[in-house]
Amino acid sequence: MSSDVAFPAAHPHASMPHEAPRVIRVSHLGKQYQLGARARYRTLREALVESVVGVARSIGRGGTRRAPERFWALDDVSFDVAQGDVVGIIGRNGSGKSTLLKILSRIVEPTRGTVDLEGRVGSLLEVGTGFHPDLTGRENVFLSGAILGMRRTEIEKKFDEIVEFAEVDRFIDTQVKHYSSGMYMRLAFSVAAHLEPDILVVDEVLAVGDAAFQKKCLGKMGTVARHGRTVLFVSHNMGAVVSLCSRALLLDAGRLVLESDPITVAARYQATLTAAPTATSDLSGAEHYGSGKARFVSLRFVPERRDGTTREMMCPGSRLRVETRIVCSAPVDSANVGITIYDASGYRLVDANTAMQGRFVSLNPGDEARVDFALDDLRLKPGTYLVGLWMGRGNVEDIDGILYAATLEVEPDPQQLQHSEQFPGSYLCAFKHSVVISTPAADVARPGVHEEPGQRSAAGASR
Repeated sequence: MSSDVAFPAAHPHASMPHEAPRVIRVSHLGKQYQLGARARYRTLREALVESVVGVARSIGRGGTRRAPERFWALDDVSFDVAQGDVVGIIGRNGSGKSTLLKILSRIVEPTRGTVDLEGRVGSLLEVGTGFHPDLTGRENVFLSGAILGMRRTEIEKKFDEIVEFAEVDRFIDTQVKHYSSGMYMRLAFSVAAHLEPDILVVDEVLAVGDAAFQKKCLGKMGTVARHGRTVLFVSHNMGAVVSLCSRALLLDAGRLVLESDPITVAARYQATLTAAPTATSDLSGAEHYGSGKARFVSLRFVPERRDGTTREMMCPGSRLRVETRIVCSAPVDSANVGITIYDASGYRLVDANTAMQGRFVSLNPGDEARVDFALDDLRLKPGTYLVGLWMGRGNVEDIDGILYAATLEVEPDPQQLQHSEQFPGSYLCAFKHSVVISTPAADVARPGVHEEPGQRSAAGASR
């Protein structure tokens, strides 16, 4: 089945680096939205009256009414996708990823440009899309299959697999409006993946499921791709994009800024996050505790490479410089200054303080001090962490403390994603390893993989 959306035009790409036929052709695609109040539907009489009144008011004021503000959610996006490709689409929030998938799923009409799709499209864009809340799970499975153009006998053959994968067999005859968001999402994904669409479109809805089901979904998408079907996958999980996808697209402010292999695109995306790790946090409005003889006034994170040069983002194993600034209002004698890093649940992971180095801080009123900590080879796994500050004298006095002064974002290293798997826990253990391969054929390194004997590796470690 083939369909043209919007106005047909010649596609700018003459050829593709794939021998497989192209199943998606996107050319100069654009989608514009109007900001502000949504236009309401009017009768013909109301439209005529409002137009006459508007002209009269305009003449009376000697001017024209200001045009509504508009913005382009997508602007001049062009790319092709071959049959069997698994394409990751990444970008910041608001970059146009979901709008692109809605157009490809024929939910939204583009403002300009063309989209040509070959085959049936199964999409899972957000929890709640495609299901009727008053129908049971069983009825929604058959409804979704009918929308995809499948016969009832085809759906019946897949029905048991769908229910088993979604793990909702006890609730399959219950109205889906009574499902939890996780149950809803599991069934919706299972339907989209098992009804054998030629093109599977998946937005970042996997975040709703638990870790085990996310892994199950990623495995199913890999199976779908191996059977020659095409997958478009939006995700902020760079590990999933690199391990699953053969190509990736990077969107920024509605424009396609890069189309390349997943590692290159993931590195470029993470480089756009440069402002966050080195931004200085003003602590004047933070919740302090302690005597107040001195106060932390700012905090700054600076990720560094092993040679001391600043890097764009904090990655596992990087060096992290934590810069604090303190202002004194009363005499402080031999105080200990420390930082603490917690995981998102408040579990304490890292403690560092000046007393560990035999160093203490003494200040007079009006003094300003800067205390910097350098954390080498900090092997926190990718995620969001909380950083607390403390200044005091053992069990004698709390001079100043901020339980959660700032958040620290640790991003995955694109060069290590392709050959690693995420494990539970917050730490990565460092160790050296070598590999010897004995086969009848010579050991040939794959392109792009360079690994020396004794290379340092990392594996997950639970708390």
